[in-house]
Amino acid sequence: MNRRNFLKNSSLLGFGVLAAQFPAWSQSIFAWDQPLHNIPVDKGIDPKWLSSLYERGKKISYCKSRNELKYIGMPVGGLHAGTVYIGGDGRLWLWQIYNDVYDWIKEGIEPKTVLWNNGKVQVQIKPRDGSAYIEPAIADNLRVLEQGFAISVNYKGKQWVKELRESHWDEVIFEPSYPTCKVTYSSADLPIGVVLTAYSPFIPLDADNSSLPLTSLHLEIINKSDQQLDVLISGWMENGVHKNRKEFDAVKKRASTKALDGAKSIFFECRQVPEKDVVAGDHGSMAISCQDSKAVACLQVKSWPIDPVALMAEDAESEVAFGELQVGSLTVRRMIRAGSSVQVSYAISWFFNNPHVKLKEKIKDAQNGYWYGTRFADAYEVLRYYNEHADDLNKTTRRWSETWNDSTLPHWFLDRTFVNIGTLATANTYRFATGRFWAWEGVGSCAGTCTHVWQYGQAMGRIFPELERNLREVTDLGIAFQPDTGGIIFRAEYENRPAIDGQAGIILRFYRDHQMSKDKTFLILNWNKLKKAIQFIIDQDKNGDGMTDTPMENTLDAVWEGEIAWIVGLCLAAVQAGGAMAKEAGDKAFEKLCAAYVEKGRVNMDKELFNGEFYIHKPDKKSGRQKLGSYNTCHIDQVYGQAWTFQVGMPRINDRAQTLSALKALWKYNFTMDVGPYIKTHLNGRPYALAGEGGMVMNTNPGNEKKPYGENASWQLGYFNECMSGFEHQVAAHMMAEGMVAESLVLTRVINDRYHGAKRNPFNEIECSDHYARAMASYGTFLNACGYEYHGPKKYLAFSPKVLSERFKAAYTTAEGWGSYEQVQGVDGLKSKLSIAHGKLQLLTFAVGWSQNVSIQKGAVTASLNGNPMRVSVTQEVSGKIAISFRRELNMKQGDILTIAWS
Repeated sequence: MNRRNFLKNSSLLGFGVLAAQFPAWSQSIFAWDQPLHNIPVDKGIDPKWLSSLYERGKKISYCKSRNELKYIGMPVGGLHAGTVYIGGDGRLWLWQIYNDVYDWIKEGIEPKTVLWNNGKVQVQIKPRDGSAYIEPAIADNLRVLEQGFAISVNYKGKQWVKELRESHWDEVIFEPSYPTCKVTYSSADLPIGVVLTAYSPFIPLDADNSSLPLTSLHLEIINKSDQQLDVLISGWMENGVHKNRKEFDAVKKRASTKALDGAKSIFFECRQVPEKDVVAGDHGSMAISCQDSKAVACLQVKSWPIDPVALMAEDAESEVAFGELQVGSLTVRRMIRAGSSVQVSYAISWFFNNPHVKLKEKIKDAQNGYWYGTRFADAYEVLRYYNEHADDLNKTTRRWSETWNDSTLPHWFLDRTFVNIGTLATANTYRFATGRFWAWEGVGSCAGTCTHVWQYGQAMGRIFPELERNLREVTDLGIAFQPDTGGIIFRAEYENRPAIDGQAGIILRFYRDHQMSKDKTFLILNWNKLKKAIQFIIDQDKNGDGMTDTPMENTLDAVWEGEIAWIVGLCLAAVQAGGAMAKEAGDKAFEKLCAAYVEKGRVNMDKELFNGEFYIHKPDKKSGRQKLGSYNTCHIDQVYGQAWTFQVGMPRINDRAQTLSALKALWKYNFTMDVGPYIKTHLNGRPYALAGEGGMVMNTNPGNEKKPYGENASWQLGYFNECMSGFEHQVAAHMMAEGMVAESLVLTRVINDRYHGAKRNPFNEIECSDHYARAMASYGTFLNACGYEYHGPKKYLAFSPKVLSERFKAAYTTAEGWGSYEQVQGVDGLKSKLSIAHGKLQLLTFAVGWSQNVSIQKGAVTASLNGNPMRVSVTQEVSGKIAISFRRELNMKQGDILTIAWS
């Protein structure tokens, strides 16, 4: 069963039922079937708070002393390798690595149903309804496997043993910056302090090295005393193979030591496993390593609590009955001079290469396991690969983290706009042995890498573009492609029809993915199918007015009729992208056809679907407003197509003044700093924002029309009363691009505050289950804050910062490299600096946002590469930017710095 069926079958009561139970409310603001619009025009925003949103501020941190650690769960495994969280006190938890999530069988990170009072009645909330939002998962309840670290030190005649856990220290501070985090442990009476840094290798543009089923943990032990200290450091891990099985009396757990170059490891497996269970999702192996060949391996920890001194007896192997707890440890001794520190690194790997049986039944690509299973034989092989490449993997991961954080943008903003790419490092995504990328909408919920959900995300296409290109070629233009019509099935094997918004989104993503390529190869190889897919969109305009009007499925899980602004605009943006690609492919006839279609549709959309304040849904002439629709109400996605044009550097499709009016209407009618009064009176929505929290409601009826959503409004109406962060991020990104910077920052900040660690897990934005894919739209807000545009085949790169443009610095990615862009703007002009931190960059044209202090006259621009002057051939103004073209293509490499002065 997919997403559209859950509300229909859930215990979230429908309007008709509620109205029947409370008939008196039909005359008041609490009317179940006709509630009055009650979002205040005055948002009541404190000017000082608003001003603070622009400030660099402090790094994000969560503290024991503020009771902020219990919900922390940062994904700390590789992409598509299950979900392993690091908690606020540095211990690993959840361990959703056993391939057991699947639609309606086990969904979300914690498959539980909770009760929630929606303001008038108590309803049941399942994982896909938002149970983890109402009652967030608590790390201590879901540790699953025994894992941790302990430090033993003899100081002033006393032996101190402290585990790296919250209860053992006066203060524990968790500082995240996905994909890395730092945990600091301190106590007033201890002579040592500890800093733990954790991550799985994460290297933009390198999906393979970012997809290891492994986490690395790096300890720094600091001697705060005035004397040398003798310290033992122990790291331990449980054999978690076939964890929680009850019927394995004949099975043996086995642990053995295995050497690594300059390191030592313990390998965990199970022996004598019944043949039928060898193909089960929990069959596999695990391992732990210490990057010290002299580490002492204890293969069966016998005393609890942990005593590092007792773990200094070496074992070669251990085999125990399955019912016994098998925990192995690796311990090292370090002498630490007064006032100095030492570092010890560990890594933990897992290997569970049997996808859920239902996935294998449904998806041919899943039948032979996962992509990492084609690279490694078991968990030890994963560790060996990491050990051989650790220097490069660690340095490059940390270089990205440093590059990302070396910015003038606010810490909170950097954190919230990037954090959602962590969904790729959860059980929400897979990469099968064939190489195919595949995903749920949210963990275990709504199958098929749904086109109308995944199209909102901007992060994966910019950070790991090869995964998006894989999705285009293997699924969208492969398995899901209908060659007779050009339609693309929106859930591949799990559906049999296209969704119109998903179809348009694929075209736009293809254009973005082409731009994130180094040349035209990707476009040319796929042009014939892509052209059919674009034509499919044009064919859905039955009356020929340039506005899609064929009733089709959309992301709100209903078939709407008429001409709907957000669908019309999205289709126009897609066809415009199609025309741009046709030009690059040399298909002049199709380029002309697309241009004519867009021009006609653009004019008609601005004329026919704008009501003077915002864009609307024009009913079908025959059926009218019989079925569900947004009609004259204020819908969150109404200018979504125009929003996409900023993500791919295209010309506008909607009049700017009308677009700004529409965005201001969304701010006026849909945004509130406290959703409480609205959700109390507008029921049937899922709880993704609660009383006291800010948000932008999906759809509102500011005119208080009767039956505003159709004569026969169906169960999908509940969506209209929700705050879904993916849609909110899309609007925030658009507002940023259009210059509504304050509104964009406020909207992004209230989402950030909803996911503060004191309230729930900051790393898990929830919609239809956990780590919802649509939330990756947040990266689009960062891109628009930078005014970033890139076209790899054209070797074009541009920046036009919208925030703090006087002194700006931020990270960027291109087809083959990444680095930082920096600018300083003053009365004497603008100085830009482009640096390459990793990979390479081919560049012919570079552009920056126009400034009144910048001249485009000859001789007003000077450029140098690594201090060597360069000749600039052309300076021109294009689309609000000033651009320079180089006489010859620049081939920049790691460490290079391009400096341009505009006077």
